Amino acid sequence: MGTFKITGGHKLKGDLIPQGAKNEALQILSAVLLTPERVVIKNVPNIRDVNRLMELLIGLGVKREQLGPEDYAFQADEIDLDYLNSPEFRKTAKSIRGSVMIIGPLLARFGKGYIPSPGGDKIGRRRLDTHFIGMESLGATFKFLREDNFYQIEAEQLVGTDMLLHEASVTGTANILMAATMAKGTTTIYNAACEPYVQQLSRMLNSMGAKISGVGSNLLTIEGVDYLSGCEHTLLPDMIEIGSFIALAALTDSDIRIKNARVDQLGIIPETFRRLGVNFNIEGDDIHVFDNETYTIESFIDGSMMTIADAPWPGLTPDLLSVILVMCTQANGNVLIHQKMFESRLFFVDSLIDMGAQIILCDPHRATVMGLNRRINLKGIQMTSPDIRAGVSLLIAAMSADGESTIHNIEQIDRGYQNIEGRLNAIGADIRRIA
Repeated sequence: MGTFKITGGHKLKGDLIPQGAKNEALQILSAVLLTPERVVIKNVPNIRDVNRLMELLIGLGVKREQLGPEDYAFQADEIDLDYLNSPEFRKTAKSIRGSVMIIGPLLARFGKGYIPSPGGDKIGRRRLDTHFIGMESLGATFKFLREDNFYQIEAEQLVGTDMLLHEASVTGTANILMAATMAKGTTTIYNAACEPYVQQLSRMLNSMGAKISGVGSNLLTIEGVDYLSGCEHTLLPDMIEIGSFIALAALTDSDIRIKNARVDQLGIIPETFRRLGVNFNIEGDDIHVFDNETYTIESFIDGSMMTIADAPWPGLTPDLLSVILVMCTQANGNVLIHQKMFESRLFFVDSLIDMGAQIILCDPHRATVMGLNRRINLKGIQMTSPDIRAGVSLLIAAMSADGESTIHNIEQIDRGYQNIEGRLNAIGADIRRIA
């Protein structure tokens, strides 16, 4: 289990370039299974979850060629479906939650898809019902082999239909969307997720020959086609990493320019940080965060305490609530953080309280943060990363703290953040990786 040793109290200064979007990458990489032709994907992040998904694709027979540091070509013209029954497949697929994204493409092109119950963050229940109910609506037959904890779905011919999703699941929408592209007839998906990642996937599929309309809305219409061709696609910068860098700059009162942030794709994220008092300028496509010795949380019009809650897009992504909570520990003012989606994601605040933060965990979904306004610095402690977002939040807290902090289980951070210590050390941080 890897460890970070962090000496806090350093102000950072310099430029950061966000990596390619992790959540988009998991969908886009899975989509290469839809065609036997060559697919070029650019700006792929070098992170644990993405690399494991590529290992899974290679095991299935996908050919991979690295064209540059972050650019790859894939060709799925010789897929070995027997691999789905192998111990190697089960081991690799169980290690990442993103492995579920191969189900839709396999079902669309080959009529079958198998997956063990996938792993991922320990942040509460993350059911896959939406994925499989949607595929059943297209005519597939689903089985859950409880003894093996294994999912199977098969179909001789998928047939378009009208469906209303039980929840606006991002991965569920993406999986059903990929399956529907080659179904016979027309499919409508209502209550579809409309995150930028789903929009990007839709644009990629359309460039391959799919017929998807309603992109960017919660009503997608898909006219099935018989064949999808190759394409070239570039991933967006990771909006979660961009938000993490804004929070880091504010908490440490640093001067950081986030380059090429695709501000047009960030939705409500910049405005959320402004409501929390963070000073930054949007300069072209860069975000320049500076002069945050004091940042004051707004109140609502009636004077009541600000609440920051997650919501389906275009609401605030739940993946940013952990870093926002940490940032607010040194704000001027109070805020209620309401994590609606996952019931275990706020439990990491125990470590922040041990560091000196003033936080009341109201219940598994809500925490009240009383900002210290830099009157008292956080102090370094030993802690363990429970998931990707909590892990980077604890790293940000440690960088602002007095003294040395230790974070164990940093493999969780590596799942979502590319060479995080190298990039932050280059602009003034003091983070050491210990094997």
